[in-house]
Amino acid sequence: MNRIFILILAVLAITVLSCNKYLDLKPDIKMAIPNTLEDANLLLNDYTNLNGGYPIWGEIGTDDYYLTKERWESASNVEQRNAYLWADEPYLDIVQWQRPYKTVYIANQVLDVLSKLNPAENTKEYKRLTGGAFFYRAFAIQQLAAVHCPTYVQSRAANEQGLPLRSSPNLDEVSQRSSLQETYAQIIADFTRAAANLPEVEAVKGRPSKAAAYAALARVNLDMGDFAGAYLFADSCLRLSPDLLDYNSLKITDALPIPRFNIEVLFPALSVNLGILGATNALIDTSLYQSYDANDLRKSIFFRSNANPSGSFYFKGSYDKNAATMFVGITTSEIYLVKAEAACRIGKVSEALSALNTLLKMRWNKNVPVEIKESDPDKLLKIILEERRRELVFRGRRWADLKRLNLDPRFQKTLERRIGNEVYKLNPNSTQYAFRLAEPVIIIGGLDQNKR
Repeated sequence: MNRIFILILAVLAITVLSCNKYLDLKPDIKMAIPNTLEDANLLLNDYTNLNGGYPIWGEIGTDDYYLTKERWESASNVEQRNAYLWADEPYLDIVQWQRPYKTVYIANQVLDVLSKLNPAENTKEYKRLTGGAFFYRAFAIQQLAAVHCPTYVQSRAANEQGLPLRSSPNLDEVSQRSSLQETYAQIIADFTRAAANLPEVEAVKGRPSKAAAYAALARVNLDMGDFAGAYLFADSCLRLSPDLLDYNSLKITDALPIPRFNIEVLFPALSVNLGILGATNALIDTSLYQSYDANDLRKSIFFRSNANPSGSFYFKGSYDKNAATMFVGITTSEIYLVKAEAACRIGKVSEALSALNTLLKMRWNKNVPVEIKESDPDKLLKIILEERRRELVFRGRRWADLKRLNLDPRFQKTLERRIGNEVYKLNPNSTQYAFRLAEPVIIIGGLDQNKR
């Protein structure tokens, strides 16, 4: 078995190296090299590559869904079956690594072009493109960090493994893993530069705006446990873009009820194809489904019943109106919850309640008033976290939430999977919360594997 595995890796290595050599060839000496603002703009118009292909390894490991023994056994992707059980096995799938780094490469191309131009010739467009490139680079790295890196703890981040940080489009540049502290420092720096340069209004759907950059900073600060920072950036985002979708206006009977590019979407981003997470495979966790109140419209907007097995439910609440990929972008609904949690944690209880109730009024049956009045910070925090899980189901955030919440004994959770008579567990703060890097990445790139 080991010989077969090594042979497969060797073939992959030869294939990748052959591709690199092929890319080095210049079939046309007149081939255009990007060197203008328009070229930079065209590079950032690549919606398929820049807004898609983000990893799902983390979401496969969450507690929001389950597979029956028959569905798990019939899944054709062995690596996804292993990920479902948190099996610490070698992975060969490099697509979920390559795609985000392709985004990083394109962003670096744009920044390289811009570094050689005079900003004064078109300051507005120069700033917009600069902000966009920094945003995409940071977003891609953050997505990978959530899957492949340990939970961020300030006191030990300098000694934890981070990711390779690419700042140049030079393909010959040797990659090495940075520390977790360095990884998050670059994410924060890039999103900050994005916020400083992006326009308040972005006319092109799919491109980030200033509000999206503030939202991304709120998200990453929450992941890092910097609640004051998360509150500040969430508030800044919502001052620019406070709109929420009223679920009373949606048709519950629609197969995919939520409109694409709706008013909540600050930045759209999609995962790779879902595989076992797909709408006809993944069954919603029973306790999660039962946690929705009968007057909570999300219960009907997000889920549809399934007869096999009886009493089970599928997810249909995609924010991209499709069932093939997962929406992992950023919305105002998420940021209201970031603001609510962060405000509660730093003692701003009234603001936490305001943010939470603003969201819930747009999710609840309009004929049934809803208002959370809990003033005890500990009890309110529990309510907010429960609403966060209900709101952000299948949005690519649960894995990062489980990781950070495991640091607090109040919210630690041991995850369990059952396949027939076999029971598999993932303990709080397990090193397996940092998914292994794909073996071809380790061998070809000469990188260190995640510690176990």
